[in-house]
Amino acid sequence: MVDLIRGNDGLSRCGWCGTDPEYQRYHDEEWGRPVRDDYALFEKLCLEGFQAGLSWITILKKRDRFREVFHSFDPEKIAGMTNEDISRLMLDAGIIRNRLKIEATISNAQAWLKIMESGNNSFANFIWASVDGITKINQPQTKTEVPSKTKEAEILSKRLKKAGFRFVGPTICYAFMQSMGLVNDHIKGCWKAP
Repeated sequence: MVDLIRGNDGLSRCGWCGTDPEYQRYHDEEWGRPVRDDYALFEKLCLEGFQAGLSWITILKKRDRFREVFHSFDPEKIAGMTNEDISRLMLDAGIIRNRLKIEATISNAQAWLKIMESGNNSFANFIWASVDGITKINQPQTKTEVPSKTKEAEILSKRLKKAGFRFVGPTICYAFMQSMGLVNDHIKGCWKAP
C-alpha cells in the first residue's frame, strides 16, 4: 500500500482508501472526524468487530444492510434479539455471517445499556476518556509510522471488556479510535491531515 494516492479530483489521500469512490468518500467525510454521539460510536464499535480479519471496504459496502438488520444499531432493540434472530442473520448474505460476531453485537448492546444506566449516561464520555476528551494528533509522515495499537487502545480495550463488550481487542479499538476521531492518523500530505 502506498502512503498517499491522488484521486481523480486531484486531492491527495491516505493510500489505504485506494481509488474506490465510496472508500474515498468515507475517508474524506467520516474517517478521523471526531464523533461524540453515543449511538454512532456504538454502531462503529460493532462494525469494527465485524471487520476483524477482513478489510474495511467489505464492511463499508455492507453497512446499509447491517443497519437494516440491526435496527439502525439501536442498542435497546438489539439487546432484545433472540436465537431466532441470530439464525435468521446467519442466512443473510448481505452481512458478515459469523455467529460469534452477531452474538457479540447483541451482548455489546446489553453492555452499552448497562453503561448508560450506570449513572454515566454517556457512552461518548466513556469512550473519549481514553484520550482525556481531546483528539490526539499524530501527524504520521508515512504509513509505517501508523501503529496497529497503542497504550490508549489497550486501556480502552480493557475498560470495554470489563464492561462486558466483546470483539474489542486493542487493534480493533485503535481502528475504532482512528475512524471516530479520537486520534488523527491522516498521513502528512493528505488533504485531511492537520
